[in-house]
Amino acid sequence: MYIKRVYEPTGNNDGFRILVDRLWPRGINKEKANIDAWLKEVAPSAALRKWFNHEPAKWKSFVEKYTDELKKSEAVNELQNFIKKHKIITLLYAVHDEQHNNAVVLQNFMQTNLDN
Repeated sequence: MYIKRVYEPTGNNDGFRILVDRLWPRGINKEKANIDAWLKEVAPSAALRKWFNHEPAKWKSFVEKYTDELKKSEAVNELQNFIKKHKIITLLYAVHDEQHNNAVVLQNFMQTNLDN
């Protein structure tokens, strides 16, 4: 499972591309995004996203809170089904920060907490 900014060009090794943001990325149309699925329900809640506001100082707390949300999310099952069905998955996100974003947390959660 890979993660990638949705604004980066589609690669031959991307496999099944899943947008994991609650909001559609600014300035990109659906054709150019080349998205196979949009799982906005697996993204952080609106309240958590607004609280975090992409502030690295809040990262540790964000990871804990978002992980708690993921443990209760039905959308995780849908993502798990995509993972079982497709050999290669790329989780797509829009923010600039490549280290502090929900896709990083989601990738780690899926790899460590679920039977892939």
